[in-house]
Parts: sequence; structure tokens; C-alpha cells
Amino acid sequence: MEKVRQPETREAARPRPRLGVRPGTALCVGAILGPGVLTLPSSAAAAAGPASLVAWVGLVILSLPVALSFAALGGRYPDGGGVATYVHRAFGAAASAPVGWWFYWGVPIGVSSGALIGGEYVALAAGWGPGAAPLVALLVLAAAALANLAGLQMSGRLQLLMVGLLAVLLLVTITVAAGHVQAENFRPFLPQGWTSVGSAASVLFFAFAGWEAISHLSAEFAAPERDLPKVTLLSWGIVSSLYIGLAVVTIGVLGGGAGRTTTPLTLVLEAGIGSPARMVAAAVALFLTFGAVNAYLAGGARLGAALGRDGALPRRLVSDTNEAGAVPRRSLVVITVAGMAIILAAAVNVITLDTLLRATSACLTAVTMAGVVAAVVLLPRGSALRTSAIIGSVVIAVVLGFCGLYLLLPAGLAGGAAAYRALSGRGADSPERTPAKNSSERSRP
Repeated sequence: MEKVRQPETREAARPRPRLGVRPGTALCVGAILGPGVLTLPSSAAAAAGPASLVAWVGLVILSLPVALSFAALGGRYPDGGGVATYVHRAFGAAASAPVGWWFYWGVPIGVSSGALIGGEYVALAAGWGPGAAPLVALLVLAAAALANLAGLQMSGRLQLLMVGLLAVLLLVTITVAAGHVQAENFRPFLPQGWTSVGSAASVLFFAFAGWEAISHLSAEFAAPERDLPKVTLLSWGIVSSLYIGLAVVTIGVLGGGAGRTTTPLTLVLEAGIGSPARMVAAAVALFLTFGAVNAYLAGGARLGAALGRDGALPRRLVSDTNEAGAVPRRSLVVITVAGMAIILAAAVNVITLDTLLRATSACLTAVTMAGVVAAVVLLPRGSALRTSAIIGSVVIAVVLGFCGLYLLLPAGLAGGAAAYRALSGRGADSPERTPAKNSSERSRP
């Protein structure tokens, strides 16, 4: 009997594969380069005209300090709790619980809105009409959930394939459209004054939210302190190049019409390749949507398990194994079902896509703000990384002010987190999760 069991014991003890730079970069690019890029060039052009390019370039530059801050924290404190873990270490459990709720409950809102955007492109290309978009969105969400249930390695490989195809399609789009760019479409450059650039920047921040998503996967890397900076810089370079290229060709090809369409990518492609543009745009939309949904479900599921461990959510969400790559299935099911419910609500016009996008932006901006403030506290004084965190906190504070009444959502979630901890009797720091000691932290010299 013992001879039969022995091989099983050795197999169970064998370390599971961990994320490397390539699949990690794919997950990160998928989280940042979401379906918002399908509509945001148009939204920014409507706000500031050609001067929206200033907002694009400015946010590309200013997003790097934020990204590096999260990479530094993920390398030092790898944990499925992500930003909530950093805030816990910096300010204690009472502060970290609301941050965890902002991201965890923001994930179903974000993945549903992203899936609906992709669904609209696919439905339009197939000639099904906008009413079919929710069905496509449900299928995308279900496919991403199944990929995650298969394990992070499977999810990462699929993401690598999808992001590779996406990058090729977007590069082809930029290349074929570049020959149709007209200089006169950039004049007048500043039709609505410099304040319009700030308005465009507030709209575009949705395209730069997502650096916090990869922080929830930091413990899945074989060497997070070494690999996360590489993943971050590679992702930033890829995303920045594609964003700027798409923004330039959108305005250069469409001119004043750039701000008057909800499907700018299709129109830009039509100028370059004609009738096949709809199908190509639909393929890009599908890859963008799946990539973002896949990455956010992966991070959100692990966050839910970490919050259950720390007392901010029910313990039933904790994964039944601590092995790297293991999927917290209960947590994944919760956010998947919640996302599907929101898609169905949008299908019957209970909630609009614009409301979902703005609500997601408010939650993610609040999470990002909490993360960079924690970085200011945790990173070494006088270091370049801490300076990056200080710059990032100033930038995010300005953007946060533009969220307006949508800040009521993170405020309400913060109240819910506090109420849950009080009513469940789990408000005290657990012994293994005090700010002074983190069981998942790697040993440091």
C-alpha cells in the first residue's frame, strides 16, 4: 500500500511551474491594452481634437513611474493580495480591506464593460446588430473563466498567443493607415484651448489603468524581484508604442470625424484595406477583450482568496491549495457570475456602457492611488523608485478629482468592507498577516 502511495506523494510535492517573463508580459499587456482602446481615441479627439495627442503622450510618460512603483512592490512583497497587501503592510488591515474591495468588486464591472465593447464590434462585423453584443460578451467571459480554471500556466500560454496576434493586427492597422494620414487633419491643433487637454487626459486614464492587476499575480513568478521590472518595462514599451501609433493614425486619417464615431478602428482600417476592415476590427476587438478579461479574472480570483485569508471576505474564498499556479475556484466563480449578471443588466438597459466604464475607472483609480501612496511609505527613502511613487501619487490624485460623483462607488465599497469586518468579528489583524510579518514575503538580505 505504501509503495502505491509513494509516487503520488512525490508528485504532489513537486513544485508547479511558475510564470516567466513572456507569459507574464502577455498577461500584463492584456490587462493594460484593454478594449477601451477601441473607443478612447475617438473620445479623446472629441474632447481636445488633435491636441489629444498631448494627453496621450503625457499619460504614456507619467504612467511609467506608477508602473515601476507596482513592479518594485510586487518584487519585494509577492502576494495574491496585490495592492491590498501593500496597503496592509504600510497602514494596517483596516486600510487594506477597502482597497481589496475596490479591486475585487471592480473586476466584474470592468470585465463586463470590456466584454460588451468587444461584443459590439463582433456583432457589427457579423451583421447581427447591437442586440447580439451581450451574447458575445457572455461567451468571451465564459471562455476566459474556463481558461483560468485550467490553471495559470494554461491561461498564460493562451494569453501569450492572443497578445502576439493582437500586436501583429494593431501594427498592421497602424502601417496600412499611415499612408492615408493627412497633415491638414492636425489643424487647428488646439481648437478648444489647453484645458481641453486635461479633459482628454481624464477620459484616457481608463486606458492606463491596469498596472495594479499584475500585482495580484506577483507570487506566481519564479523570481518576482528580478522578473517583474522586466515584465513592466516590456509591457510599457509595447503598450505605449501601440497607443501613440493608433492615436496618430486615428486623427491623421479621420480628422474632425475622429471625435464623431464610436468605432474609429473600423473607419481607420477602411481607409487602408476597404471592405475587410469590419472583420479585421472584430478580430482585434475579440483579442483585446479576451486578453483584458482573462488577465483581470486571474488577478481578481487570487485577490478574493487573499481577502478571504485576511478576513476581509468569507474564508470559503480561500484556495484549497497553496501551490503556485493553483486557481482559487470559488473566488473565480463569484466574480464571473457577478460579471455575467451585469452584462444581462446592460442587455435589458438597466445600466449603460458609459456608466460601467466610468464606475470601473473610479474603482481602479482609487486602487492605483492607494498603491502608489503605499509605495511612498514602503520603498527606501531617497531611492529613485520612491521618487517615482511620489510623482505617480501626484498624477493619480489629479485624475481622481475628475471622477466626480462616481467616487461614491469606492466610498460605498469602503463602507461595505468596514461593515463586513465589524459584523464578522474578523477585524483584527490575523497573526500571519500583520504589517510587520507577511507569510508570503520572500526573504530579503
